[in-house]
Amino acid sequence: MTYKSGFVALIGRPNVGKSTLLNALVGQKVAIMSNRPQTTRNRIRGVRTTETSQMIFIDTPGIHKPKHRLGEYMVDAALKTLNEVDVIVLVVDASSPVHPTEQEIAKQLERVRTPVILALNKVDALEDRALVLKRIEEYQALRPFEEYVPISALRGEQVDLLAEIIEKRLPEGPKYYPDDMITDQPESFIISEIVREKVLMLTRDEVPHSVMVAVEHMERRSSDTLYVSAVIYTERESQKAILIGKQGQMLKRVGEMARHELEALFGNRIYLELWVKVKRDWRNKPALLHQFGFDREG
Repeated sequence: MTYKSGFVALIGRPNVGKSTLLNALVGQKVAIMSNRPQTTRNRIRGVRTTETSQMIFIDTPGIHKPKHRLGEYMVDAALKTLNEVDVIVLVVDASSPVHPTEQEIAKQLERVRTPVILALNKVDALEDRALVLKRIEEYQALRPFEEYVPISALRGEQVDLLAEIIEKRLPEGPKYYPDDMITDQPESFIISEIVREKVLMLTRDEVPHSVMVAVEHMERRSSDTLYVSAVIYTERESQKAILIGKQGQMLKRVGEMARHELEALFGNRIYLELWVKVKRDWRNKPALLHQFGFDREG
């Protein structure tokens, strides 16, 4: 029996469920989830290994019209991925009509030879499942796709079917990663993303996506205890005040929620120390973007 392996890009506009789908395909959380658009800022790799194949999924930042340097980086990273993979999965929201951004994405896809599968996500949100056929017709009018797969990443509906369809289009190849590896992201990145997810979850509309989390120090103080010091950066003093909260209660809640999830993920006790600092307009400053790891060449 031949073994298949390859790289699969998950692309689409913000907030269509790409990170939720990545986690469902891998079987464990590797990307943060939020109902706020543009949550994913980096190309995050998740690995799905079976007896017949190994798929390396790349959850790209959502393709959108950028409003700042960080937004430009995110879009560049997403588009660059299209020519570096074996299969592209365009994830769309089946509960809404074709979005103008998806029309632009379809135009971008005309320039690539990589096979493209359309995953119609959020079918669980449809009052009438018959609307799926209407959505398929709408997307067929944009361009032909290799396959059309209705799914619910949130509920896991037809996610395995999508994986089978992707596997058929992968080339023969080796295992790039060990069987038990689900992501190639370092621990510090995972910690910073989970802290950022809790900030988004708890602050809602009070703090926009001007938040960045940087792990400044990690130290194993015993075989089962990990000490982490991290800084939550934001752009304004008013946002800093919100993040800290009255008598530090908001920051405490962020830390508690992040710590509980990290302990379950790593299987260690976590001592998490959080600070909040202001870096004015950091999303428009190339030097700060580089400092935070948003390297266009990376």
